[in-house]
Amino acid sequence: MLKPLAIESLKLSTNLLLAPIAGYCDVAFRLVARSCGDVGLACTDLLCPEGVLRENFRSMQLAATCEEDSPLAMQLYGGDVDKLCEAARWAEDRGADVIDINMGCPVDKITKRDGGSKLLCDPDRTLRMVERVKRTLRHTPLTAKLRLGWDDSCIVAPSLAARLEEAGVAMVTIHGRTTEMRFSGRARIDAIGEVVAAVKRIPVIGNGDIRSPQDAGEMIRRTGCAGVMIGRAALSAPWIFRDIWSYLTAGFVPPPPSIEQKCQLMRDHFHNLVRFRSERSAVCEFRKRVSWYAKEMNPCRCLRDPMRAINNTADFEDVISRFLDWRLSDAGQRDAAEFEESQCAMAG
Repeated sequence: MLKPLAIESLKLSTNLLLAPIAGYCDVAFRLVARSCGDVGLACTDLLCPEGVLRENFRSMQLAATCEEDSPLAMQLYGGDVDKLCEAARWAEDRGADVIDINMGCPVDKITKRDGGSKLLCDPDRTLRMVERVKRTLRHTPLTAKLRLGWDDSCIVAPSLAARLEEAGVAMVTIHGRTTEMRFSGRARIDAIGEVVAAVKRIPVIGNGDIRSPQDAGEMIRRTGCAGVMIGRAALSAPWIFRDIWSYLTAGFVPPPPSIEQKCQLMRDHFHNLVRFRSERSAVCEFRKRVSWYAKEMNPCRCLRDPMRAINNTADFEDVISRFLDWRLSDAGQRDAAEFEESQCAMAG
């Protein structure tokens, strides 16, 4: 099930990739996921070529990285080939280990600019664009992330992946849905397998509905893909890469982090946001992000609501400390045990 994963000369420590979820997977979160272990490659948010070339404030936030944030792919989107070429060189000059072209985002504001999954609608034009970007790069691998097709009437991923390989693309990531499906329904694992079968040499990464180590194992087993990309499941459990890697290599899933360790991850994330953005950004972000972390921290009634009312770092630390004190008290441990029993009863 496991083979060494390399993107041209770049050798990854694992075959597990963190997805570029727009609005979520910035450097502050990537560092949290990496600290939990076994992230083979992470990716920036979608980067607008015009924005990075002008180096506007928002684009620089999205492109922000640091020495610990490695190896890193920078993902570009759009349909203007000249701007894509310039932006690819910009990213290469700033140390990107991989340049990725987004051919999978289904969001209207991206597709209306001829980017994202709109590139699936005209494969010939897309191939010409990719060939030019590839010629622009001096030494950095070029990859692509795509969906199956715009809708069920034009499933182009297998043929496009084969042509991308011939054009010099070093890896393809395939999300097992069409644009029309957006994030509804189930990812089509067998369709991902068809993309794997269509290429000759390059690795294909499977993406979609990987919520557990078992899901990752099933994706690899059924499709023959070289690795998996995890997105939303990592937002509430950034240690999922550690769990998957243990499952794939040793056959077991480690115990979850302790409540103290989970609280420390939240602290690390908050202070990363302060470091790379500002205290105000950290406050605003955690008012939203607490609901993701809370999914793995139940019962947490004294975490979610107070966190949504914080105004500064002191408030944040106070909420975390109060929550942790309660969870470690006799009452908190009793409530946690009762919650676990109720979850087991529902599952069984």
